[in-house]
Amino acid sequence: MIAALPGFAQQLVPANGIRINAVTGGSGPPILLLHGWPETWWEWHQVMPRLAERFSVVAIDLRGAGFSDCPQGGYDKATMAVDAHGVMAALGHARYAVCGHDIGGMIALAQAALHREAVTHLAVLDVPLPGWTQWKATTAGLWHFGFHANRDLPERLLHGREQDYIATFMAERFYDHSSFDPADIEIYARAMALPGRTRGGMEWYRTLDADHEAALAYKKQPLEMPVLGLGGDQRFGARMVPMLEEFATKVTGGAIARCSHYVADERPEEVAAALIDFLTAG
Repeated sequence: MIAALPGFAQQLVPANGIRINAVTGGSGPPILLLHGWPETWWEWHQVMPRLAERFSVVAIDLRGAGFSDCPQGGYDKATMAVDAHGVMAALGHARYAVCGHDIGGMIALAQAALHREAVTHLAVLDVPLPGWTQWKATTAGLWHFGFHANRDLPERLLHGREQDYIATFMAERFYDHSSFDPADIEIYARAMALPGRTRGGMEWYRTLDADHEAALAYKKQPLEMPVLGLGGDQRFGARMVPMLEEFATKVTGGAIARCSHYVADERPEEVAAALIDFLTAG
């Protein structure tokens, strides 16, 4: 099953020495959407049509996921931020907003710190961020961070079991299970089963120690663009604003009620409305 969204086009965009799958549609000021694990650009498929009424929307498959290339290295968040910025530059967007969820939120933070001249707005959805003062204490309690960081073991155990693992993993992080669409799980599982993609996703976690050290440097020059922090009230929602205030001077946001980690899947209307309000304020 190849995910496709009416009104949006897919293309492979050369960026940072690799090819990144980009899905584009809409018109207006540009916004870049970065997905998390174990998803692909399809994470945003319910949000994108709403945003496209006001904005030029770009959603990508991250390095190592979906139809993007999965090279042997380059999975630190700074390099992946260069990938994402390169896509926007190749598409002709010199200045743009960026929104990331989960691992995509880590990349979005790096992108805003490394490309301050280009990023007009930063939104980060439900994720503990490298560089946060509570990073080590929080991630120590997230079992999958350690499992995914093991070399070779996850790939061996997950081969042929991608759908079982993803379905169970995501179900544990949903509040409203009526939003849990088996068709979406099939899309993510088929993407992960493509050659190299399970390894690519695990590599995102294998760089996190280095990502934490790199993010500590971002705090020495606080971000000055508007920043939005959102999360599910059953997950990281209450911590998103104070977390981001360690990195930026203009932070708004909070928790989405009756929601857990996968905010764009469970509450797409609320996420889209919050992003539109954030991007059009003032």
